[in-house]
Amino acid sequence: MEKAGPAAELHNQTPVTEFILLGFANFPLWKPVIFGAFLTIFLLTITGNSLIILAVRLNLHLHTPMYFFLTNLSFLEMGYTSTTIPNILYGILRHSNVISFTGCIAQVYLFTVCATTECILLAAMACDRYVAICRPLHYKTIISSVVCAYLAAFAWLCGVLNSTINTYVTSHLHFCGPNAIDRMYCEVQPLIRLSCSSTRLSDVLATLSAAVFGVSCLLFILTSYVFILAAILRMPSGTSRQKTFSTCASHVTVVILYFGSLTFLYLLPDNRSSQTLNSAVSMIYSTVTPLFNPIIYSLRNQQVIDALKNVMDH
Repeated sequence: MEKAGPAAELHNQTPVTEFILLGFANFPLWKPVIFGAFLTIFLLTITGNSLIILAVRLNLHLHTPMYFFLTNLSFLEMGYTSTTIPNILYGILRHSNVISFTGCIAQVYLFTVCATTECILLAAMACDRYVAICRPLHYKTIISSVVCAYLAAFAWLCGVLNSTINTYVTSHLHFCGPNAIDRMYCEVQPLIRLSCSSTRLSDVLATLSAAVFGVSCLLFILTSYVFILAAILRMPSGTSRQKTFSTCASHVTVVILYFGSLTFLYLLPDNRSSQTLNSAVSMIYSTVTPLFNPIIYSLRNQQVIDALKNVMDH
């Protein structure tokens, strides 16, 4: 009897209709604490970023390119947490870490939109700081409101296009074997590893996505700060240097948190990190960074603090 080919074998296998998220599989006794922690993070993130958006909108002194990008970043951070944390909380309440195939794909799509858009927004904010410090006389000409609007639209458009392409290809892979994902939520790369069909196109797209929107944006940010640092060191007084660098400190902190986590997860070899550590690091850039962003930007800026006080008073 003639043996069935690979296509026939693949056809005969039962397709996966749900996935198991292993993010908290090793901590069953800590679920009440984890639930409380994530609920607190979710509420604080939504509240903090909403206050930042209101403060920027209501205070004319904050109608600048940097805070325009910060407003977009705050919307993005609320999107991050709304994509991941509600499902985590729901899973803990119903004592299940299972997510449907459709739910997983939807989470992949929204998460990829946020991740791609954030990389470009952080690069745009680095560009803003470079022009403000290295070419201050041309700042208003180069970083105009129209340019800001185009950069923000470009960031969101890239996020949607990149996510649509990657999610479409990933959703058409065949899943018929293991269905456990070592994350708290669904992402493209862990999902690709579970496929029992050829993942060549998905791997190429994921690599291109990481190179174009991850590595290139990080290199752009680093290059910008090389020129910024050189300009700061040329300043005559220590007070001027300190004051100028303080305008970049918040952005630098967010970049380190965000890209540091991405580098650990996607550029280091798998055998150098455990499932628990991977889950912890993925939590940093998907939940902790969105929480810290409004704190980082508000604590280092008296104008933002004053604007937030006005919002709270009203």
